[in-house]
Amino acid sequence: MASTSETGHAKNVANFQDLIAFVTGYGATYNPSKNTLKIPQLITLQTSSQANLADVVTKNTAYNNSVNNRLIAFSNLKSLSTRLVNALETTDSTKEKVNDAKGFNRKLQGKRASTSVTPTDPGTPAPTTISASQQSFDQQIQHFAGLVSVLQSETSYTPNENELKVITLIAKQTDLTAKNNAVATAYTGVSNSRIFRDKTLYEVNIGLVDIATEVKKYIKSVFGALSPEFAQVKGIEFKKIRT
Repeated sequence: MASTSETGHAKNVANFQDLIAFVTGYGATYNPSKNTLKIPQLITLQTSSQANLADVVTKNTAYNNSVNNRLIAFSNLKSLSTRLVNALETTDSTKEKVNDAKGFNRKLQGKRASTSVTPTDPGTPAPTTISASQQSFDQQIQHFAGLVSVLQSETSYTPNENELKVITLIAKQTDLTAKNNAVATAYTGVSNSRIFRDKTLYEVNIGLVDIATEVKKYIKSVFGALSPEFAQVKGIEFKKIRT
């Protein structure tokens, strides 16, 4: 029997499996009239709950991977931007154009993207700072695009270093945008997956927790409050987890 002190989404699902095992063992005596309490329906609910739990883990991993990929892509952006300004200063560019480039670089240096949005626990609520973080990365992309635009406009800007060439910078900008968008997409995926999981486990009347509670009440009504059968299941705990 599961300890009543254990909580969590996975524990609810594991405990539900224990409950099914007990009622299956009662044989024909377990014969509720309510369809949702019948053993085939309980097994179906158990299966879908396990699948939803697994999907959250999968989607959460995809989100974490997207966040990590974005961090790697953005990791050298500030130092690269400074190098670009320095490279522009060694051309025939006007002072005004260099100042424009420096302005975009200052904005890039002043924006620090939050790295605290990664959900390390697939059972925890979806991160709440995604919008602010996404906006910060969006701004960095825009500032970098502005800097690249200044370099494109300067005909004397023809560096020999591949990483400083305009064509490379345009590809870098495209990659930053793609990786930033991937985070937003992955976040939506894990957020929606948690919603589906929570509905399956906690929706009123038809969720796993409410169904489990009804099953225990039915066993109590059939065998009695002091019966060994009810003693088997009364300590199996089900909690509605706030997410």
